[in-house]
Amino acid sequence: MTGAGDPGDELDELQPPSTGIRPIIEQEADAGEASSPTAVGGSASVKTDADVSMLSVYRHDVHKSRGRSHEEAAAEFAGVPVNEPVPMGADGDSALLSRPRGEPVQSVKNHISPFRLSLVTGEAATSAGRVEGGIRSALAELVQIEDPVEMHAAWLESSVASIFNESVYYPYTSLKFHTLLTAALVDNYRAGYGFDELYLLVDEAEDRETDPRVVPHRTVLVMPSFALRITGEPGEQSAARLGAAPAMSWADVWTRLPEHPFDVDDERMWRVVDAQLRRIRSWSTALQFIEESYAWWRTMQRRSRLGGDEQ
Repeated sequence: MTGAGDPGDELDELQPPSTGIRPIIEQEADAGEASSPTAVGGSASVKTDADVSMLSVYRHDVHKSRGRSHEEAAAEFAGVPVNEPVPMGADGDSALLSRPRGEPVQSVKNHISPFRLSLVTGEAATSAGRVEGGIRSALAELVQIEDPVEMHAAWLESSVASIFNESVYYPYTSLKFHTLLTAALVDNYRAGYGFDELYLLVDEAEDRETDPRVVPHRTVLVMPSFALRITGEPGEQSAARLGAAPAMSWADVWTRLPEHPFDVDDERMWRVVDAQLRRIRSWSTALQFIEESYAWWRTMQRRSRLGGDEQ
């Protein structure tokens, strides 16, 4: 993928949101129901909980790939229903983990676009590389999965979902990780946990030959040597409580972890990443930063090896 205007992608003529739409519409749709089971004993969204599948949760924000609000979005994409309500206020709670409460404002001058800005490169994510098959095809393939566990695994591995931000007003946020966080909250809420009972937990691989443990709907990031999970059952593993209520608290939670999965003594890159993670407040931005930093580091390693071979 070479840029937002690549004609091969044909993503329904991607456009920035209409200036005639009140910016608060998007925030009202997401954060207007930001009341977890901890805060409110019962709500309209809880009544429909049993009717909403996890597939609907993963599909609910696909319209953000076009920079559209919930009210503007189509009800169907690639032959499947999308833009359905997320139960138990989880969408709003997830939004509050990454964006300020209240009416959104344009946070980056001259960038109102559904394409995410990268904290690693400073450029739009679409400049990082081509999405195999094109953006529209990759999105269609992602949302058409019919098994919830396979859908979760596909989102964890998705490159197309990471191209987009979760709000055009906050372009460093990530649609991919907003969606995974929303699913994790839904799954934990359905298990009876309130937000104030949840933890960020580190699942470390046993050795270099073993993949880290992935828990369906609760793992929100997978790396070669570790995974991060939202859970109400931390056990004896390295974990930190999320807090009393949803907020832009990533740096605080990351700092509270008893042990971090990065080898900061051995790799300078991880020291830099760790230092930045102690400053970033937005959850989806931080998770995307970890994933993208590792990918950038691997690319630099490959280029270095190739350069050495040529010499």
